[in-house]
Amino acid sequence: MAFALALLAAPAPAVGQGPELRGESAVFSKSGVAIGWGVLRAPVEDETQVVIRVVRASATYSYVPVDAVDLFTRAHCPVVPGGPLAGVIDVLSPRATFGDFPRREIRLYRTADDWRAHVPALRIFYLGVPDPTPEFSSESALLSYLAATVAKARTLDERTP
Repeated sequence: MAFALALLAAPAPAVGQGPELRGESAVFSKSGVAIGWGVLRAPVEDETQVVIRVVRASATYSYVPVDAVDLFTRAHCPVVPGGPLAGVIDVLSPRATFGDFPRREIRLYRTADDWRAHVPALRIFYLGVPDPTPEFSSESALLSYLAATVAKARTLDERTP
């Protein structure tokens, strides 16, 4: 069963598209992009938000959309429909949406033409909220955590040959 799910979750990139990487932890820094995850708890669980911070670590990528994807039907639901990636983008999703659409797919494009043609240079996907993703009860604590964690990950990635 796990093998079948892995096959469904990791399709091969289409011709002309860049690689696809699986994000496995709440902090990712590689290939000119850094990603950090956090959860902003709310008094009512239906209002709890999962936050994905995407940071452009180099000038390689200029556009980014983020989709929620159903593993079985492969239906895509835009979380961030796409647009210029000026530096930092925070992607918010209600935690409950991970039940029906567990995969989060971050597609990075080099140019506006690539974005319009749907030819990503890099695709990073996650199967659900990474474990362990820290949870916060205040927005300021979450934002401070994301800023520090992504900055640290970028620094470590820059040192790696």
